[in-house]
Amino acid sequence: MGVFGWWQWLIVLVIVLLLFGRGKIPELMGDVAKGIKNFRSGLSDDSDAKEDGAKTVEHKPEEAVDTAATAKKKS
Repeated sequence: MGVFGWWQWLIVLVIVLLLFGRGKIPELMGDVAKGIKNFRSGLSDDSDAKEDGAKTVEHKPEEAVDTAATAKKKS
């Protein structure tokens, strides 16, 4: 139980081929590979931006509270 024999894998392969067809599987795997490449390039772009000294905007809740209090005082 739990481990498939070679004939069981053959049946699974035949079912997959019937469902997706011969041409669809390589196309699907190509799309997965493109997705992985885009993900990796996105990660490297993020690390490059941080190394280049790109400044990130930090949200400070104190300033938001002060702005709200100032707006109430003006009205």
